[in-house]
Formats: sequence, structure tokens, C-alpha cells
Amino acid sequence: EKEIKKIQEYEGRIRELSDAVKRNNIHIIGIPEEEKREKGAEGVLEQIIAENFPDLGKEKVIEIQKAQRTPFRYNLNRSSAQHGIVKLAKYKDKEKILKAPRDKHTLTYKGRHIRIVADLSTETWQARKDWQEIFNVMNRKNMQPRILYLASLSFRIEGEIKVSPNKQKLKEFITIKPALQEILRGIL
Repeated sequence: EKEIKKIQEYEGRIRELSDAVKRNNIHIIGIPEEEKREKGAEGVLEQIIAENFPDLGKEKVIEIQKAQRTPFRYNLNRSSAQHGIVKLAKYKDKEKILKAPRDKHTLTYKGRHIRIVADLSTETWQARKDWQEIFNVMNRKNMQPRILYLASLSFRIEGEIKVSPNKQKLKEFITIKPALQEILRGIL
């Protein structure tokens, strides 16, 4: 029992370190392979910003530290769209770039739909995905849920905003909130 807790604690620390290293990174999904070869990931990001958020590009120059393609298995039977990772010099630039698609809803690159997301560890994406069903139920009940960085759930109840870092803490919290217990019955 003690060893299992210790292992989980170490795994959590490793995940946090991995995500900290990726803090300024964004992940671009859906760019055709040939485009990346021609322009490089930096050029592609600049084109995406110019095409989708002209105001963002005018504010100031977004400094790119490094850009690279992610490893990909090439499939000759279909056209390939690779992923790219761009490391920005400033975290604020990353936040601006990630916020812009929320306002616009769809992003394009030369007419093709693309996505830009935060570059997080697989474990963090899984932890965020684990909140999805609870998030959807709370959203239908107008509790204004949000998944916070890294993978905590924030929601409004009785005029207050509560944050739960994991499902265990949420289970403990709902024991004193019968209305929330009813809403999440069978899910948690």
C-alpha cells in the first residue's frame, strides 16, 4: 500500500516536470507534410497567425525559440498531415495563441482545417479526458465548469467557485453537497 502511494507520487512528479518543460509549447495538428518541408514549422505558424488572427500578429512579434515536426509513421495509402511542436519564447504568447481559436472556433491553413493545442504529456491529456463526462453534466446544469491547467476541474456551485484537483477530492466534497451528489449520481 505504501509503495503504491510512493510510486503514484513519483509518477505525478514526473508528469509535472514533463509538463513544465513543455510549458511554452504549442502543438499544431493537420498541416500537410509538404508545407512543413517548404516553410518549416516557424513559417507555418506565422502563416496561421496571419490567416486566422491578423490582430495577434500586429500586436508584436511572437518570438519562436524552436520548431520541429513530431515523429510520424508515413502511410503511402493516404495523404499525410503531420503534427508540429513550436516552442515559444514567452508563455504569454502561447496563451494568446491558444485563446484566439476559442473566439474564432475553427482554424484554417490554406483552406484546410487545423488545430492548435497545448503540448502536454500523455498522462495529463488522459487526466483531462477523465473529467469529460463530469464536465458535460456540469455544463448542462450551467455550473460553468472549466478544466484548468494542468488537469483540475473548476466549477461554480451556490455562487462560489470550487476547484477539484482530482476525482477523489471531488468525491470528498460532494459528501457535504447533496444537490451535487444528485447531479453526479452514477458518474462519480
